Amino acid sequence: MRLSSSETSDNQENPTLLATPNNSQGFAPVLKNKQFLILWSGQIFSQLADKVYLVLMIAIVAHQFQQPNQPISQWVSPIMIAFTIPAVLFGSVAGVYVDRWQKKPVLVVSNLLRGILVLTLPPLLLVSQGQSLSTAIPLGFALMLLITFAVSTFTQFFAPAEQAVIPLIVKDQDLLAANSLYTTTMMALLIIGFAIGEPLLDLADNLATQVSLPSGIGKEILVGGAYAIAGMILLVLNTGEKRASSTKETPHVWADIKDGIAYLGQNSRVRNALIQLVILFSIFAALAVLAVSLADQIPQLEADQFGILLAAAGVGMGASAAILGSKGQNINRARLSLIGSIGVAASLTGLSFATQSLGLALGMTALLGAFAALVGVPMQTTIQSKTPESMRGKVFGLQNNAVNIALSLPLVLAAEAETHFGLPGVILGLGAIASGGGILTWYMLQAES
Repeated sequence: MRLSSSETSDNQENPTLLATPNNSQGFAPVLKNKQFLILWSGQIFSQLADKVYLVLMIAIVAHQFQQPNQPISQWVSPIMIAFTIPAVLFGSVAGVYVDRWQKKPVLVVSNLLRGILVLTLPPLLLVSQGQSLSTAIPLGFALMLLITFAVSTFTQFFAPAEQAVIPLIVKDQDLLAANSLYTTTMMALLIIGFAIGEPLLDLADNLATQVSLPSGIGKEILVGGAYAIAGMILLVLNTGEKRASSTKETPHVWADIKDGIAYLGQNSRVRNALIQLVILFSIFAALAVLAVSLADQIPQLEADQFGILLAAAGVGMGASAAILGSKGQNINRARLSLIGSIGVAASLTGLSFATQSLGLALGMTALLGAFAALVGVPMQTTIQSKTPESMRGKVFGLQNNAVNIALSLPLVLAAEAETHFGLPGVILGLGAIASGGGILTWYMLQAES
C-alpha cells in the first residue's frame, strides 16, 4: 500500500507508526502499538475519574448541604451548570492553544491539575464549615462550584489534545480500530462510572478508614488519584512531535478560530462528519432526558430506573464499536454512517411504540446504540484522518465546543417539546433528525463517487 505524503511525514516523525505492519487487520495493530496502549490506559483512568466526579459531588451535597425533605436537584443543578459552562466558553479557545503547544504536556498537566483540585476539596470544605456567602449559599458549596468550574476548564484542554494525539501515533488505516476501542471504552466507563460510582466511593471511604485516614476522605483520594494516575501514565507517552514544530508565538485566538471555521467551510468531508456527530450527540442528550419519562410509562420500571434504558444503549454501542473495529476497516466510512443513520432513525421509530413494553424498549435502545456507533466511530475517524496536523487542535476544539452545545440545548428543549408533542411524538421527531443525517451521508457518498 502506498502511503500519502501526510502519512509518510507522520511515519518519519514517529517510529511507532513504522512498527505497525501495513497488512494487519482489526484490533491487532493498535493493540501492538505501545504508544496507543499508553494513551488508552490514560484514557481509562481519566474518563473513570470524569464519570465518578459528578457522583462524588452529589455524595458531598447529600452529606453536607442537603436539608431534610429538600430536593437535591436544587443543589445538583448549579454543579451541572458549573461543569457545562467551561465547555461552551473555552472549547474552541482551548483548541487554538493545543495547536501551538506540545500535546503530551497538555495531557499530563491537565490530568495532574484536575487531580490536585479534587484533593484540595476535603481541607477546603473543612475550613469553610459553618461559613456562608449568604443565607442561601454556604461557602463550602461555592468552593465546590469553583473547583468544578476549574476541573471542567482543564478538561477542555485535555479533550482536543487527546483527539489530536491519536492520528499522530496511529496509522490512517488503523484509525477506525483505534476509535472503536476508544468508543467501547468510553461507553463501558459511562456505564461503570454511573452504575458503580456510589459503591466505589463507599469502598474507598472504608479502605481509607482502615488505614487511619480522616473519615470521608477516601472518595476524594479515589477520584483525584485516578486523575493523577492518568497523568503519570501519560508521562511516558511519545507522540513523535518535534519540539521545534511547536511555535512560541502567542496565538491570535479569534483569528485562529476563524481559520478553523474556514477550514471546515472548505473541507466538506470534515464539515459533514462534524455535523453528523453534533446531530448524534443532540439525539442522545435528548434521550437522556426523555428516558426518565419513558421509564415512568413502562409498567415494569420506575422513573428512577431510567439508567437501565441508557445502559442498554451503551451495551449496544460498545458491542457495535468492538465489531466495527475488528471487521469494518474495508468498508467505506460514509457508507457505514449511512447505514447507521438509517438504523438510528428506524430504532427511534420503534422506540416511540415501546412505552408499554420493557422488552421492546430495551431492544430498541440497544439497537439505537449499535447503529449510533456506525455513525460516531467512522465520522470521528474521518475528522482525524482528513484534518492536517497543524489544524487538529482548532478543529477538535470547535468540535468539542459544538458537541457540548449540542449536549446542552436538548437538556432544555426536550422536556418542553414533550409537553407540547408528547413522548412518542418527540422520539419520532428525533428519528426525523437522524434521517436528515442519513440524507447528508448520501450526499457525501455521491461526492465521493
